[in-house]
Parts: sequence; C-alpha cells; structure tokens
Amino acid sequence: MSSRTRARGVKTAAGVHTVRIPRQRGRRGADPFVVVVPERPSLAREALAVVGGWLWRSRRALAPTALAVLALVVAGLLHVIAWWSGLLLAPAAAGPLVWLLVMQRRRPATGSVLFWRAGLAALTSSALAWLATAAGFGPLAGALELWWLLTLITAQSAWLIVRRTH
Repeated sequence: MSSRTRARGVKTAAGVHTVRIPRQRGRRGADPFVVVVPERPSLAREALAVVGGWLWRSRRALAPTALAVLALVVAGLLHVIAWWSGLLLAPAAAGPLVWLLVMQRRRPATGSVLFWRAGLAALTSSALAWLATAAGFGPLAGALELWWLLTLITAQSAWLIVRRTH
C-alpha cells in the first residue's frame, strides 16, 4: 500500500505508539508490517505514583511533617536572603509561653488539660526558637538539624495521638 492510498485518519488509543516498517524490496504485493507498541511507564514513575497516592490519601495525618518541611525551606530562604531575620523572630518564641500563662489565669486547668496545654506551648516555643536560630545560622548548622528532627517526631507523634483520641 503506497502512502497515497493509506488511510490518514486512523486514530489510535491514548498512550499507544504505532511503528510502521516500510515494505521490503522484492515483495511488491505484500502489505507493510504494522507493530503496535503500548506505552509502558517506567518503574520509577510507577513507584512515584504509588508513593504520591499514599501521601495524598494520608495528607491530614502528615500535616505536622508538611509544616516542618515548609519551616525548613523557609528557614533556609530566610538565612540566604536576610540572616538578620532570626533576630526579629527570636521574641516570637516567648509567645506560646505567654499564651500558657494567660490561659491558666483566665481558665485554670489541672490534670491532662494542663499537661496538653503545657506540652503544646513547649513544642510551639521550641519550634519558633528553632526557626529563629535556623534563620540566623542556617537550618543545617551544628545540631539544628537534630533539633528539627526531634521537634518533627514529637509534633507528629502528638498529632497522631490527638487525632486518634478525638
């Protein structure tokens, strides 16, 4: 079949490649070979799709991890752009402790409520102190990466406990 008589409007399914092998010499009456090869995704693409699907399905459970990674990136950018921003962020680390004192004065709590309030204030204060220090010295300087990791593990664990009990 010559190129003049071949059907040009033939549609194939999405993701399918058609390879046409031209007619060989000496076989004038034979039709050309048509090989249809489906597009197969690579193993890396398959693995990324599985991991991406799992992350999307568990996005609420991994909220503290996302915030910690965002804080790491923001601290790195702040360090590169304006290292002195750590000096401006440092007083914010006392904010959660002030909140704890105000809450205890307005609505006194005992037992587990006081425990969770104090834990939340300590964790938030630690995270803000890390952000201020990381913005000043860089997020991977010295023991800041270990501090970040321990804060992440603590926040993620507390988040999973709170989500299961309420």
